[in-house]
Amino acid sequence: MGKNINIGVIGYGYWGPNLVRNFVETPGAQVKTVSDFKPELLAKVQARYPNIQVTTDCQDIFNDPKIDAVAIATPVSTHFDLALAALQAGKHLLVEKPMTVSSEQAMRLIQEAEKRNLVLMVDHTFVYTGAVRKMRDLVVTNVIGDIYYYDSVRVNLGLFQHDVNVIWDLAVHDLSIMDYILPSQPYAVSATGMSHVPGEPENIAYLTLFFEGNLIAHIHVNWLAPVKVRRTLIGGSQRMIVYDDLEPSEKVKIYDKGITVNGNTESLYQMLIGYRAGDMWAPHLEVTEALRTEGLHFIKCIQTGDRPITDGQAGLRVVRILEAATESMKKQGQLVELNIAGVAV
Repeated sequence: MGKNINIGVIGYGYWGPNLVRNFVETPGAQVKTVSDFKPELLAKVQARYPNIQVTTDCQDIFNDPKIDAVAIATPVSTHFDLALAALQAGKHLLVEKPMTVSSEQAMRLIQEAEKRNLVLMVDHTFVYTGAVRKMRDLVVTNVIGDIYYYDSVRVNLGLFQHDVNVIWDLAVHDLSIMDYILPSQPYAVSATGMSHVPGEPENIAYLTLFFEGNLIAHIHVNWLAPVKVRRTLIGGSQRMIVYDDLEPSEKVKIYDKGITVNGNTESLYQMLIGYRAGDMWAPHLEVTEALRTEGLHFIKCIQTGDRPITDGQAGLRVVRILEAATESMKKQGQLVELNIAGVAV
């Protein structure tokens, strides 16, 4: 498929090492340079990958004409400036989630990438897992029927973030999954939350998202839970899905359970609810690491000009909800309507 794509990675803290490791192993990709302002982290890169160049100045990556693409794995507050500089330097871009701290910034990056005909991809990692891809298949092929609800719990003890609240840190995962698998976009959000550490962002939050029709979504996120829970229920008119990301093998289970409504609906007392309890099955899932699938997709999009599954518009839709949820949380759950239009390109 042509020459190798040379990649520069900015940030080698929490997520950067995973990106470097996967791109090193991705056919068609070559990690040329890693940048981080901490020399002790760059020493780790040099020890493990002696062929990769390191620098404390990310400008070296932007200025290198041999680097085709940049991956950004830095705190979200720095994403916009780094991403804009990368695009203006003519580099294709993979940016960690959440894409930016505001929808205005996200729209600016989308426009810059479109203007320069560059690939802009957001690292919504869960979209590239076998489990989430399978759930999308089940929705698209109508196996579960009309979707009634998406209900998720994503809680654990730590890692407290100082620059973003728990919605931006944890709920972003569920919002990116929902954006990928649900057939429609929410039109409004209500969120409540609380901080239990003085001067720090909210560490627990509850989001409710409203969709046209009778689909509703609820997300519970928390950094202050005694156990780690990563469980999602998706209820449909035909079947229901339980997605437990902590299950070692059967992460997705499909239940042939539900209700049937019979009788004369004019009279509430004559309505009969029938309960259906059928089999449960756990489908076979693709076990390739999500980041590897994502890395291959990024390289293919650069080589072919295809639009990434998690493109800038997907990143923007998620940031819009995060923004609205934070606004709602400040107003103790007041409903905030979403502007779900994309960016005209």
